Amino acid sequence: MDKEKNVAIVLCAGRGTRMNSEIQKQYLLIKGKPVVYYSLYAFEMCPFMDEIVLVTGKDEIEYCRQEIVEKYGLKKVKSIVAGGKERYHSVFEGLKAIKNSDYVYIHDGARPFIDQELLQRACDSVHIHKACVVGMPVKDTIKIISPDGFAQHTPDRSTLWMVQTPQVFQYQMVLEAYENIMRNPGVQVTDDAMVVEKMGKAKIKLVEGSYKNIKITTPEDLEIAEIFCKDKM
Repeated sequence: MDKEKNVAIVLCAGRGTRMNSEIQKQYLLIKGKPVVYYSLYAFEMCPFMDEIVLVTGKDEIEYCRQEIVEKYGLKKVKSIVAGGKERYHSVFEGLKAIKNSDYVYIHDGARPFIDQELLQRACDSVHIHKACVVGMPVKDTIKIISPDGFAQHTPDRSTLWMVQTPQVFQYQMVLEAYENIMRNPGVQVTDDAMVVEKMGKAKIKLVEGSYKNIKITTPEDLEIAEIFCKDKM
């Protein structure tokens, strides 16, 4: 029996406008290394991960190759491809760069604190459910507000999760879902799970992630990341 193949797509093509920095957030430094390095390193060290596809801006391909992949000896990064206008375009470019795979792990490069235990939980889940995303229960009360800013409804907090990445799918399933959405560009989606839900009709299993699995979006996040990084490596 052939060994199954697992491929990670790491997205590194965002602009990061909320960071108020001329440097894109995924290239800002945490303890002297770019934010995206930590995600790539986690997949590099994952024993069941076979390949990594890095999706970045067209003008950053050579920078990523020389200053991240080659500099830090990331051998599993087999492809560096240019992303698209929106996130889902970038994911599609990453999916097309995969020659063949059984499962694909789609991850935001601005989430540097995935670990091996989290990846193993996602791996175990996708084998059973074919589609899963990591996340955590919300800690705060959530309010649904009206257009003019008044509270309208308070959903039951016990039913609410913050969705994170990686989001993990059978490769052929998610590829077909993305091919469908590329033919229907008017459909509004904010993550890969929505693409599969709307275009692939699959049920998505939620898997425990980590409250440390934050996305670096604002300067405050970078300060928190410095603290988290002290016990990472």
